[in-house]
Amino acid sequence: MANKDFENEVPGGEDPEAQASGSDPQEDQGEELTVDDILGSAQNADAAAEDAVLADLESALLNDLKRLQAEYANYRRRTEEQREIEVQRAKGEAVKGLLPVLDDLDRAARHGDLVEGSPFAQIGEKVRAVAERLGVTAYGEAGEVFDPQQHEAIFQAPTPGVEVPTVLEVVEVGYRLGSVELRPAKVVVAVPAE
Repeated sequence: MANKDFENEVPGGEDPEAQASGSDPQEDQGEELTVDDILGSAQNADAAAEDAVLADLESALLNDLKRLQAEYANYRRRTEEQREIEVQRAKGEAVKGLLPVLDDLDRAARHGDLVEGSPFAQIGEKVRAVAERLGVTAYGEAGEVFDPQQHEAIFQAPTPGVEVPTVLEVVEVGYRLGSVELRPAKVVVAVPAE
């Protein structure tokens, strides 16, 4: 009993090869198969076909996995880009409500109503600080070259000595939020006299 191979023993006392072939265990006592014999033997046609089917299935599943990983990476990239766009849009909507207030502050400063140290001047500074913190920048100054992409011409004044259309006066300052234009600058344009 000490020399008996317990790995291949099946409950009931029969050898697995004997059960599979249906033969009596006493008939095959002459030659025992080892693991190396089984692994080293040539594959039959059915096993080779099954391996080919499994390899094709594995390849198809691997391709599906790669496709799903690429789709997920693209989904994450798109949602991150969309999130950034939505954040900018929300900031833009919030800032658009501040534009009339900023315009009123500019008008008050031009007319001398914002006296340094007054409560109204301090409130104006706080509102401008909030707009700046949100990323709002003002643009449009007299003397700039007129750019129809940035300026809205509300009047053209023929002016002698002017060679290119130039901003003569800024009626309403333009505002940007990052690269997004919130409102174009409304300007009077000096054009060459004919």
